[in-house]
Amino acid sequence: MTSPKRAADLLAERLYEAGCRHAFGMPGGEVLTLIDALEQAGIEFVLCKHENAGGFMAEGVHHVNGAPAILVATVGPGAMNGVNVVANAHQDRVPMIVLTGCVDPDEALTYTHQVLDHRHVFDEITKATFSLTADGADIVADKAVGIATEGRNGPVHIDVPISVADAKASPKLRRRAPAGRTAPSGCDLALAQTWLDGAERPVIIAGLDVLYDNSHAELLNFAEAYGAPVITSYKAKGVIPESHPLALGGAGLSPLADSHLLPLVRAADLVICVGYDPIEMRPGWREVWDPDQVRVIDITAEPNHHYMHQAGLSFLCDTGAALQALSGQGVTRDSWPDGQIAATKTALSQAFPTNDDWGPGAVIAECRDMLPKDTIATVDSGAHRILLSQMWTCHSPRTLLQSSALCTMGCAVPLAMGAKYAAPERCVVSFSGDAGALMVAGEWSTAKEHGLNTIFVVFVDRSLALIELKQRQRQMKNAGVDFADHDFAAIGKAFGGQGHTVTSRAELRDALTAAQDADTFTVIAAVIDRKAYDGRI
Repeated sequence: MTSPKRAADLLAERLYEAGCRHAFGMPGGEVLTLIDALEQAGIEFVLCKHENAGGFMAEGVHHVNGAPAILVATVGPGAMNGVNVVANAHQDRVPMIVLTGCVDPDEALTYTHQVLDHRHVFDEITKATFSLTADGADIVADKAVGIATEGRNGPVHIDVPISVADAKASPKLRRRAPAGRTAPSGCDLALAQTWLDGAERPVIIAGLDVLYDNSHAELLNFAEAYGAPVITSYKAKGVIPESHPLALGGAGLSPLADSHLLPLVRAADLVICVGYDPIEMRPGWREVWDPDQVRVIDITAEPNHHYMHQAGLSFLCDTGAALQALSGQGVTRDSWPDGQIAATKTALSQAFPTNDDWGPGAVIAECRDMLPKDTIATVDSGAHRILLSQMWTCHSPRTLLQSSALCTMGCAVPLAMGAKYAAPERCVVSFSGDAGALMVAGEWSTAKEHGLNTIFVVFVDRSLALIELKQRQRQMKNAGVDFADHDFAAIGKAFGGQGHTVTSRAELRDALTAAQDADTFTVIAAVIDRKAYDGRI
């Protein structure tokens, strides 16, 4: 005889149905039933050293298998430790289910230890927040999955009272059919087609909606049909192979890259924004074009409430369906007759050379050359991220993972670990500044405990390099940006991994060779000059 289900079981089973196979976090007594239900449903719970890192591991899994990320946190301090990564998921458009345990409402009337209103805290940084009920457990679960994964993705929070998790519950079986793919139609479609057919210098700016709509093939076909170069946001790098003649790489944070990309955009007679979310872009990308002077088509998942740019035509629809509708009727024609696309691609390559004797550019170039084409790379925030995002060639989507909207530090190590959990056969490498690595070094013990042979590259310059650079540019006194030298190779070894300190290309190549053959994780500490980024980003 089958035992009655608990409310926590219904929640866990819906998450399993959505494709979830891993959950990450730190348990407390208030979430023990949740963890038990997740495990029984077939979702492995992974103990992390901090909830913030656990959320980034969950995101790393999501980028590999496409299912919503799951973060589990206990009452009070556990939930608060996850605020940063949940805010990151909200700004970076990551579908994340945030499960927090909480004290029962009746008990909270007279008991105050660790009690605070989780839902009020998470309300501003999630798409929705719910309190689980026994009778509505499966409905809450289905709503959470739908809200997190539809439209522009994002986190959804579910607060789970202790007694509700254990309460007997019956499924209501009220699954809602997902929305179908929508496409432009009517007069606006006809006008867009007229603009496309008449364009001599079209340019495409692609963003993360292309990832979630899985419209990479449609984007490539469309770009080739109209001869339109493709600039991507950082999160969308690889939506067309960056070795393609029309691929101009990622944009958004590097003034050096923008000095080559923005003139091309301003010279365009038609700008097509395909799933472009300007939350990733620096202020220099505000109002780059005047929609009264240049024709602009915006294809997006959400209405424009950001006002970073405006468009003459705006379609709220699936990017793949829109591109198919637009390319299905058009007349293919030559574009950019003066060779500006190839010239811009060459100029970008020359702006970010790979032949330095040593320094951050040499580290990036050697890693890209030594590691497989399908390597999944992650990168932390800082000067190294700006440089790497320009130099790292992505041959497919979701092969460079980063915090590109909130730009939070300490994300690269756990993102790489999550990707390795989901794809143990893939080579996975993370790139951190030394400050970011120190924030999450404890998670190297988690990598050892779970047998992850991830490669962790640390740029060691004993400084918050990007902030120090800005400080010098403003002719301010050096303050609050430098710290002591640390032996990262020894730290890696202390946690059970391999460790290498490298100061040359040859030493780095030897370390990368050993790391790819290792059965445990490897920390590679690349020692560079603290002013190595001057003139490079």
